[in-house]
Amino acid sequence: MDILWQYQFRIILLGDSTVGKSSLLKRFTDGVYSDVADPTVGVDFYARSLEIEPGVKIKLQLWDTAGQERFRSITTSYYRNSVGGLLVFDLTSRKAFEHVREWHREVAEHVKPHHMVFILIGHKSDLARERQVPREEAEKLAAALGVRYMETSAKNNSNVDRAFEMLTRDIYQLMKAGDIVTRDGWDGVKSGLNAKILYPPEPEAQESKCQC
Repeated sequence: MDILWQYQFRIILLGDSTVGKSSLLKRFTDGVYSDVADPTVGVDFYARSLEIEPGVKIKLQLWDTAGQERFRSITTSYYRNSVGGLLVFDLTSRKAFEHVREWHREVAEHVKPHHMVFILIGHKSDLARERQVPREEAEKLAAALGVRYMETSAKNNSNVDRAFEMLTRDIYQLMKAGDIVTRDGWDGVKSGLNAKILYPPEPEAQESKCQC
């Protein structure tokens, strides 16, 4: 039986076909890696829980979307009900990198008026000799999009857990600040049975309390 969770976040992985989205998810959720992977058809579902601070357990619903154009009408229906997204490109593919802006723009148009938190992921960092995208250029794109950047390798298990943990913490911090809230009819964030009540910071009230 799964331990009760305080919140559930729906996370979606975006990017061209063959950039390694499924490999990232299988490494993160099952701790396994395979050199052979069938292309995702439509959307696949994964799940894992993280305890991001003592007493706060977040259940992640992870959606792996197909990168092929013919499945785009299926995957776009999942955008609106997601609170976080990993924009994944292959460090050995210039074409996949150049498509990142298109993925970001497409998702941003579908999630309004809700808020989605992104992290840009340069995947397959183990293939250093085949690299086509310099880190500096990827960091520049991330800055232009206003998101964090991280390089990962499912094969070497490099920064995989860290990427998902960083995204989860960023979402949780925005919830604590009151910038992301649960809403009826939106599945991006759901509260569990023992959800922790989050109050936005009130500096004036805290100051008055200290003076007393």
